[in-house]
Amino acid sequence: MYTAKWRDVVRPDLFGPSPSRRDRPYRFVIRLALVVFRLFGFRFDVRGSEHVPVSGGAIICSNHVSFFDFTFLGLGALPQHRLVRFMAKSSVFDHRFSGPFMRAMRHIPVDRKAGAAAFESAVRALKDGEVVGVFPEATISTSFTVKDLKAGAARMAVDAGVPIVPAAVWGGHRIATKGHKVVLRRGVPVTVILGEPIVAEPGEKAQSLLRRSKAAMETLLDEAQRSYPDQPAGPDDRWWQPAHLGGTAATPEAAAADDAVRAAGKERKTPRRSRVARLKALVGRRR
Repeated sequence: MYTAKWRDVVRPDLFGPSPSRRDRPYRFVIRLALVVFRLFGFRFDVRGSEHVPVSGGAIICSNHVSFFDFTFLGLGALPQHRLVRFMAKSSVFDHRFSGPFMRAMRHIPVDRKAGAAAFESAVRALKDGEVVGVFPEATISTSFTVKDLKAGAARMAVDAGVPIVPAAVWGGHRIATKGHKVVLRRGVPVTVILGEPIVAEPGEKAQSLLRRSKAAMETLLDEAQRSYPDQPAGPDDRWWQPAHLGGTAATPEAAAADDAVRAAGKERKTPRRSRVARLKALVGRRR
């Protein structure tokens, strides 16, 4: 297990012998993330970093279980002195706080209603030798299993002629994930596993490459889940375990049905209480 140390935050060789000046904002954010990791005592088990190429383009394809997966996944590429340009929904770039950081780090915005521009930007970055990070499930998996993947990552790999590095992240959802309150607990283990690169065969279609990538991601996620050092503390703590491992997370079928409802815009939203009502509830709890 790796726990970030204060000396890691200031290590001059953290990003290699001659990092690009353009990536100063990205390097600052990573050092800041290491401070957060140190303060909360996250325990990282990072495996397979050697599978990230030291140069040239590559796509890291990972499952998605928490809001912080991209920060954890970036640790997997750091030993190779690679910075990952993540593809993220355009609303993150439009936000007044996160937007400037996302643009400064040269991540790639994705407008789901007009995905061609993001696809072209990603292919261009790959051909320029960048590592691009993709969560091909498109949204967080509430079943904590690998959902059906969007074909974009495989198409990018074929068009750019770069390998796909399958990956799995596990543990971060215990801190922050869809449908659950954020719990800033200390000492949470986080597992990151990167698998052997998958290279498209001559003439291989994107769908075939996609199937191979999904199978690899499922194998890595199963390894991460079964080797995870923590177990639920009791019956009420089994929510973060998938159903097939005895947890109370939604089954893949139930999660897919919920996703379909949300995609159709039919999700029933709880009315937001007024500030006065929230204040009264807070005072009532303190009594």
